[in-house]
Amino acid sequence: MKPELLVLGSDWPAHVLSQLEQHFHCHFLAQVPQERRAAALADIGPRVRAVLTTGTVGIQAAMLPALPALELVAVNGVGVDALPLALLASRGIAVTNTPDVLTDDVADLAVLLLLAAVRRLPQLDRYVREGQWARAAPLEHARSLKGKVAGIVGYGRIGQAVAARLKSFGLRIRYYQRSLGPAPEQRSASLLELARDSDMLVLCMPGGAQTERMVGAEVLDALGPEGTLVNVARGSVVDEAALVAALREGRLGAAALDVFEHEPEVPEALRALANVVLTPHVGSFTVETRRAMGDLAVANLLAHAEGRPLLTPVRA
Repeated sequence: MKPELLVLGSDWPAHVLSQLEQHFHCHFLAQVPQERRAAALADIGPRVRAVLTTGTVGIQAAMLPALPALELVAVNGVGVDALPLALLASRGIAVTNTPDVLTDDVADLAVLLLLAAVRRLPQLDRYVREGQWARAAPLEHARSLKGKVAGIVGYGRIGQAVAARLKSFGLRIRYYQRSLGPAPEQRSASLLELARDSDMLVLCMPGGAQTERMVGAEVLDALGPEGTLVNVARGSVVDEAALVAALREGRLGAAALDVFEHEPEVPEALRALANVVLTPHVGSFTVETRRAMGDLAVANLLAHAEGRPLLTPVRA
């Protein structure tokens, strides 16, 4: 008899669904009408030993009483800030995620966003499409990268991969995170100091309570009117209202954002600004990486079902 699996979220690729259907008896909560979900959970919950979810959907603490047999929450993604980790740990519920397999694609997007913002790619695209080039309309100069300082907030796998790429453009690297980390000579003593010393700030830290609105008006002012902010971390790490104000008032030069505070809603104020590059949380959104993420999430579920060690457990 196949193990029963509760699946949260609705955007699952076909190759993941085929693996799930092969190995598990799946219950897709998103397919149940909202008014019937509590009853559905009460029915299936006692039999569910594992949950599959995403980094953005997570699992709500209020759902756990309906899942008394739960032993594993497998996250298809690297972020676990949407999970009540302390509560799960207190119940002995293991958590897995899918690190490493998305590092390169997220780092690539961070560099792409930085280049697009600094070299003013969206503005140049509009300049050509709208016929301004043919009319010899005035064109604002872009900025060069060589010799500038890129400050990276969060120097884990993704932060270090971003640094490796940016070095090839002639950028000097600084970073900040609470722990000492590698290359301590490149570490700034504080986020504020890093912002003051950097021309560009690339956010790669995890989300959650410890980093919520970590980048506010003081940090943005320290980065300054020539500075560029890139966020491939979580929307929650930036005070979005302060960011809009800094961009509008010229206290920050530009921003390039893949994540937002209330996704998928993006404030009209951000969408209206010409000095902002926006993408819809697509750091890992490639065929290859999404396949590798799905395969690893399913592999963790199978390891649990078969009593084998988990491949990528999240340490509490």
